[in-house]
This record gives sequence, C-alpha cells and structure tokens, in this order.
Amino acid sequence: MLRIFIQILLFSILSISHFSASAAEIVKMDRIVAIVDQSVITEQELENRIRILTAQLTKQGAELPPENILRKQVLERLISDALQLQYAAQTGLKVDDNQLDKTIERIVEQNKMGMKEFADALNADGISMTKFRSDIRNEITIARLREREVESRVNVSESEIDNFLTTQASSNENRDEFEISHILIRTPEEGSTEDIQKAKAKIEEAIKALQDGASFAKVSASYSDAPNALEGGSLGWKAAAQLPTLFLDALKNMQAGDISPALRSPNGFHILKLISKRGGNSPLVIEQTHARHILIKLSEIVSERDGKQKMDSIKDRLDNGEKFEVLARQFSEDGSASNGGDLGWVNPGDTVPQFEKAMNELKDNQISEPVRSPFGWHIIQVLERRKQDMSKEAARLKARQEIRARKADEAYQDWIRELRDRAYVEYRLEDKF
Repeated sequence: MLRIFIQILLFSILSISHFSASAAEIVKMDRIVAIVDQSVITEQELENRIRILTAQLTKQGAELPPENILRKQVLERLISDALQLQYAAQTGLKVDDNQLDKTIERIVEQNKMGMKEFADALNADGISMTKFRSDIRNEITIARLREREVESRVNVSESEIDNFLTTQASSNENRDEFEISHILIRTPEEGSTEDIQKAKAKIEEAIKALQDGASFAKVSASYSDAPNALEGGSLGWKAAAQLPTLFLDALKNMQAGDISPALRSPNGFHILKLISKRGGNSPLVIEQTHARHILIKLSEIVSERDGKQKMDSIKDRLDNGEKFEVLARQFSEDGSASNGGDLGWVNPGDTVPQFEKAMNELKDNQISEPVRSPFGWHIIQVLERRKQDMSKEAARLKARQEIRARKADEAYQDWIRELRDRAYVEYRLEDKF
C-alpha cells in the first residue's frame, strides 16, 4: 500500500510487541534469539520483521526462499542494524525530534496523504505511528552513521578523475552502464582452507540451482550473504567505473539474461546476472538561467508575517523603479547580497524546488512576486537564459560521483565486517537454521 515507507521498514530494527493475555504467548515473545553485545533480539522482533518482509516480497511477486533461510537472512540483517545502532549510541550520534518530524512529513507528502490519513493507513497494516517513528529514527541514524564513519572519509582526487576520464576516452566499454544482480558467498578475511572450501561448495550449489531453472532472485535469497540478498540481489544500474575490474571483465562478454560463472575475489565468491546494458556517452546540453534574488530569512525574531510584510515592502519599491541590486545589497540576507543578489548562471537542480519553479515561470528581466521557500521569502529576477553544453563539466561530476560511490561502498562493507568481527554475537535459534 505504501511502498516508500514499507521499503524503509524493511531495514528498520526495532519492533513494538503487543502483549497478549496468554502466559504462553508472553514466554514466546520474550524468547531471545540472539545476543548482540549489550542488546538482544527477541523472537517477536524476528517474526514481525519476517511478516513485513514476506508481505513486501509477495506484493512484488518475488519468490520466497525456504523458511529457515529467510529467518537466517532476516536475523543477520537485524544483527547488522543492532550493531550499527549500538555504535551510534556509544559515539553520541542522535536524531532529534525536529529532524524526525520533517522526515516523516516528507514521507507523508510523497504518499500524497494527510497525516491522519497516513496514520490510518499505517494502522490498517498493523503498524502504530509510535513504531513507525522509531523505525524512521533508526533509519536516519544508520544513514548518518554511514556518512560519518565511511562516506565523509572517502576522498576523490582530481588525478583520479583525470585517470578515469582518460581510461574512459580510450575504451568504449567504460562508457557503458550495466543493470545487474549479484550473489555473494562471503569468506572470512583470514579464512582457513576449510572456510574457503565450504564457500566454494556453497557457490557451486547456487550455480547448480540456477542451472536447474531456479530464478536468480530465489537463489540470491537462499544462498547470498550480500545485504540485498532478500531483494533478489539487485544492484540496479552501475556505470563501468563503479564496478571492480573482476566484474567488468566478466560483464563485457555477457548478453542480457546471461549469468556469469563463479568469480573469486578477496571477499569471497560471486555470481553476476546481466539484466540489461546501455551506452553512457551522450552530450548534455542544458538551459542555464542567469538570476538574482533578495532573501529575507525567518527566525524566532522574524516571524512569517513580519518576513512577508518586509518582502512586500521591498517589492513595492522595486515596482516604483528602485534598482534591484541596490535593494539586494541593503536588505538581502543571502551571501549573494554583496553582488547585488547575483547568483550567476544557475543549472537545473541547483536551487530548491519552490525557487526553481518560480524562476522558470519568469520571462527575461521580469521580477517575481514574493516566493516562499524553506530558507524564507525571496524576490527573484531572471536576467537572461542560454543553452550550454555541459558535457565536460557533467563528465567530471559523474566521474567523481561514480568513483566516490565505488570507494564508499567498498569502505562501508569493510567497516561493517570489522564492526561484526569486533562484536560478541550469540545465536539462540540454531535449531531453526
């Protein structure tokens, strides 16, 4: 029903248990299925997560793995989330109520509902608003933790970009993009010969299942150790530069629908499925807008009403012939004030949606009515527009993003493995696996 928040719930960690009057059910609910350092995961949490995940996969038409495999996959995800949330708490990372409220408001808007309608829809799916808020807080916490611990430390140098572009220019295949799915059988960082043999036997079982006609999604859910195993192992579209050389060498000789043989890397064994392929080299011509603005910010001192009245007064002065740049220097609370409010050439997506929409509706030299954005009240003037070939700039930006994404993903997986290796994890449901 609500795909956006259901996807978020698939990665949530906390569940709220509804206690039954039955003593037998209370015992079952309190049963511990795993100890994760200072916290525990209960059977009720596990069952709730399995219920949500099963409903989601069923709606998507995906094949479910055997029950014991599904339980193991879900429990591993709960353990990973628990470790990250514990680390966040230990290092003082918190999400305040204001940020949480804003995030939930955006989710409600994305679902095109009012808050009451949204809460009713949650209740219809058996989810309380209290539980939903807790789940979203945890998701924000994990996202911030990843940014702080991993992504903020990933640097991409100009020389890396230059090397990437040079390689791309000399190789047509590096301009391609691949839609792929992935199965991973992980081996320990310092695994023994026995560990490697077990992983090899498991990857061979997965290949045999695929050869016997099992869907890639089902085999992924049943065998893969990757975080997205239960989502069929889909990695979406990946540019060539985002892929390890091991993967790229295999993919360049594959056709859509092909499945690779087992590939060996330091992390373990891999199987790839090529869903689709497309070229990634096309010119980028965009319309840029040369604009300037005046901004009145809102605060505890400047109310919505006061800010609007002040902006109306400035608009009257503009309508009576006073110069835009003079009033911008005098009143604007933006960094562009010293330049008469001049923002230079603005690309699509450079400004917030409210600002961009109002700017796009203006003719050259036209001045807007006061426009409200999250930053406050604006008056905008468009000076001129032009078509600009941004292929070179876009190529460098795309190269930076692709290199960064590849390095960040590798660093994140390494960090998660290190976090897990340092943790104490005790399973209490071995009989179920």
